[in-house]
Amino acid sequence: MGAVGESYPEQTEVWRYAPMLRGYFMRRIGGDIDDLVQEVLLRIERRQTKDPIDNIEGYLFQVASSVLTDTLRADRSRHRSKHTELTEFHHPVEVLSPDRVLEGKQQLALALSVLESMPERSRQAFILVRFEQMSYSAAGRVMGISVSAVEKHIMKVVRRLTERLRSDDDL
Repeated sequence: MGAVGESYPEQTEVWRYAPMLRGYFMRRIGGDIDDLVQEVLLRIERRQTKDPIDNIEGYLFQVASSVLTDTLRADRSRHRSKHTELTEFHHPVEVLSPDRVLEGKQQLALALSVLESMPERSRQAFILVRFEQMSYSAAGRVMGISVSAVEKHIMKVVRRLTERLRSDDDL
């Protein structure tokens, strides 16, 4: 039908079928259907052969049926019906009020003072593992001690931090 680069009538024509496709999908699944309509139209635009389509409506709804089948199959395999929307009700956003910021600063100052009061080896092990994100074995190699010793130093710091933060909350 036409020279290279020439537009085929049915390629630009298919976009006028969008309202009919919306109705087709609405009757079958309802809900958000714009992506499905767009997928049908894009599949037709990208089709490999440039031969004219004799029955454009029939072809359009055949493609629509394939898109619907593909979508439902993907939804079923991904268990999409079991998904829930993430809303603020389920995951409330914590408001950073001035009181909350002040409390955080006080807890940080308390944690730093506890860390400074710890023996050098315990403080070093804690910093390497918790702040530098080293493994226990890597921290042990850097410090020249066993993994077990690193664990004991970290537990000592964690225990002291927990005690101080709890006692501070009681005030």
